[in-house]
Amino acid sequence: MQLPTTTGTVRVAVTQAEPVWLDLEATVVKTCELIVEAAENGAKLVAFPECWISGYPAWIWSRSVDFDLTSRYLQNSLKVESPEMQRIADCAQKNKIFVALGFSENFHDSAYIAQALIGSDGQILLNRRKLKPTHMERTIFGDASGDSLKNVAETNSTLGRVGMLACWEHTQPLLKYHTYLQRESIHVAAWPPLWEHRGGPGLWSMGIEGAQCLSRTYAIESGSFVLHTTAVLSQKGIDVMRTGTGALFNTPGGGGSAIFGPDGRQLSQNLPGDVEGIVYADLDFQAILRSRGFLDVCGHYSRPDMLWLGVDDTEKKHRKPIDPKL
Repeated sequence: MQLPTTTGTVRVAVTQAEPVWLDLEATVVKTCELIVEAAENGAKLVAFPECWISGYPAWIWSRSVDFDLTSRYLQNSLKVESPEMQRIADCAQKNKIFVALGFSENFHDSAYIAQALIGSDGQILLNRRKLKPTHMERTIFGDASGDSLKNVAETNSTLGRVGMLACWEHTQPLLKYHTYLQRESIHVAAWPPLWEHRGGPGLWSMGIEGAQCLSRTYAIESGSFVLHTTAVLSQKGIDVMRTGTGALFNTPGGGGSAIFGPDGRQLSQNLPGDVEGIVYADLDFQAILRSRGFLDVCGHYSRPDMLWLGVDDTEKKHRKPIDPKL
């Protein structure tokens, strides 16, 4: 990997905000407002959480079937080829900022947990889907195909290579290592709203502490900067999705956005979990060299003669042309 050639530091921004739940138009408007705010504060890249548009479908952890909300959710999911996506791209171009967007993708009326990297020129540099939706997410979202393994894109001499994964994809060792091999300088870790573990049988790894541990571990293992981005859930969102009596997503809060350096240290200042805002950090890319000089799991600290990774990153189509010679 060739590091960015810029001297000094580069400012990045990570949102900790609440979407307008199940409202595509209003969330696109809010997305553009946050893009403008980040750019005005000097950021060259701004990151959004998992399913930012149009909000993470929290009710799935309370009840597996809700025909009305599922239909409404699909109608308010974002299509890649759409006027709404174009407005976000135009906003990125106007403000000369890269945008790492998390969204529920509507593709021919099937939903996918998706991420896109939009360039400062308004071009979509990367578009991928979560390989395996987590647990109850499978009641709504489909799986990705092999082309979503191409999850790192070259940006420019300012930011270098930017990659992304969603939520518990950060628990998958093979997927992580495949991403490491693409040699990111910046990684976007997109998460839903998360809360502190409250004890009891619930998994600690599903709380804010567990998620931040996974993002920090990713930073240490990859030797890259990690932009850990989560959303906020207010009482209004709880009321819209009727999760107040559920096991999860039942109290306001959920925010825990942070920025981690290549050695795992936190570079940003925390916001309270129920407060909307943007966290910033100024990245010194020499920190990547300092970390990888000691630990490079894709280089001097690896043994590809004994351990290696097999990959099929082709997209599997529903229909394949028949070879007339057969």
